Amino acid sequence: MEFEIGIGKTARRAYGFDEVAIVPSRRTRDPQDIDIRWEIDAYTFELPMMASAMDAGVSPTTAIQIGRLGGLACLNLEGLWVRYEDPEAVYEEIASLPDEKATRRMQEIYLEPIKPELLGRRIEEIRAGGVVSCASLTPQRVEQFAPAILEAGLDILVIQGTVVSAEHVSTKVEPLNLKRFIAEFDIPVIVGGCASYQTALHLMRTGAVGVLVGVGPGNACTTRGVLGVGVPQATAIADAAAARREHLHETGRYCHVIADGGMRTGGDIAKAIACGADAVMIGSPLTRAFEAPGGGYHWGMATFHPTLPRGARVKTQQVASLEEILKGPAHENDGTFNLFGALATSMATTGYASIKEFQKAELVIAPSIKTEGKTYQTQQHVGMGH
Repeated sequence: MEFEIGIGKTARRAYGFDEVAIVPSRRTRDPQDIDIRWEIDAYTFELPMMASAMDAGVSPTTAIQIGRLGGLACLNLEGLWVRYEDPEAVYEEIASLPDEKATRRMQEIYLEPIKPELLGRRIEEIRAGGVVSCASLTPQRVEQFAPAILEAGLDILVIQGTVVSAEHVSTKVEPLNLKRFIAEFDIPVIVGGCASYQTALHLMRTGAVGVLVGVGPGNACTTRGVLGVGVPQATAIADAAAARREHLHETGRYCHVIADGGMRTGGDIAKAIACGADAVMIGSPLTRAFEAPGGGYHWGMATFHPTLPRGARVKTQQVASLEEILKGPAHENDGTFNLFGALATSMATTGYASIKEFQKAELVIAPSIKTEGKTYQTQQHVGMGH
C-alpha cells in the first residue's frame, strides 16, 4: 500500500524489527529438535551467522574462535590487519580517543596503505586455525587484490559496500563488472548491501551465492542520517526474499539472503529469519565479547572515510565471552546473550523445525510488542526496558 506524501509523490510503508512480531503456530517443539544449521555453497555451519567485516569485532584470532563455535567470520581486507603488521597499539589508541577527536584521528590511522603481503598472511592465519576463511573487499579494490586472495586460498569472498549494485555507472573509471568477475572467479562470492527487491534480484543474477541485505541499520552506522538512504530491515529482508523466489524460478539456483545489521537480541535474529533471511550478519553484539579486538568500542566500515565519514565509534562494553554471546549460557535477561539458543527456542515455541520452515512464519504488525504490559521493566530499566 502506498501513501501520498504530497501531490505526485507517494511512498510505501516499511517496517523495522521493533514493529513486527512472530505469531505462534498450532504446534510447539522441543528446542533439542530444532535444526538451525546453515548450508551455503559447499560449506555447512552450525550457526546461521556471519560476523561483520569490521575491525572492532573480527581479527584473525576471533575469526578462528567464531569458526570453532559454528559460525563464519568475515575479515576486512581493507582494515587494520592488512595496514599494520601488529595493530594492537592502534586498537589501544582508538579505544583511548575522546569522542570529539575519534573520527578525525581514525581517518588518519586508516590512511596507512594496505600491504598486499599482509592480505595473504591474514588469510593463511585463519586457515591454519582449521576453519572456513572468509574476507571482504569493496568493489573498487576487488580486481586489484583478487590474485593475492586466491593464492592464499580464501574460501569465501564478500564484495561489500554501503550500497552495491549490479550496474555501477561511471564516466571516470571502468567499473567492476560483477557478473563477469563472479563467473570467472574460482571461489563463491557474497555481495551486498542492498535494501530493495529489484537491487537484490539484479545482484542474485550476477551469480553470487548470497546477498547481504541492509543499508544503514548497523549500530555504528550513520549512513541513514548522512545520506538519507535506507529501508527498515523487516521490509528490506522480505523484499529480498521475494527476489530470491523469483531468481529461483528463473534459474533454478538458490541465492542466500543474509540480513546485515540492525540486530541486537535473539528476538531480532528470529524476526530476521521469519522475514525470510537464511542467515544473519552481526557486528556490534560481538564487540561486547572479552575477545573482541576493539576493546569495548565498535565502528563501522565507513567511519574513517577520508571526506564523508558515515559511521561513529560507539562504546559497547565487553561483558561476556564469544561463546556466551553466541551459544550461552546467558546470565542476563535482556536477550543479548545466547543469541542462537534464543533463535532455536523461538522456532521451537512457534513450532518450526528448520530455518526454511521458519521463513514461512506468520508475522503481525506490532509496534507495542516491546512495551505492552512492561511498565515495571521500563521504569526500572531491566529486561526489555533495559
